Amino acid sequence: MPGFEDLFEAHLYNLEGVLPHLFFWEVVQETVASFLGGDETDWRVTLRFLEEQHRLDVLEVVQVITTSFLYSLPWPDQPGYGLVDHLGPTMSVRFAAIRPSG
Repeated sequence: MPGFEDLFEAHLYNLEGVLPHLFFWEVVQETVASFLGGDETDWRVTLRFLEEQHRLDVLEVVQVITTSFLYSLPWPDQPGYGLVDHLGPTMSVRFAAIRPSG
């Protein structure tokens, strides 16, 4: 995943394998921080990459993106919620389905 190679490697080293939900929790945190202007990771690259992966419609990939990334995005009353407005079309539809009230 672009911009998260070091994080991915740390998960491999520390856990002897990547636990997708833990990895994506950190991806969400860094992506939101980038959106808010406080991190080097480019949130636009992350959203484009995840949109492309989601469009491939591989069930396991879609499930991880949905449950571990989209569902973990900030809620309407939290800083960074505006990131939701920048989701690609496929992820926007999925986000609206799993979190209809935002």
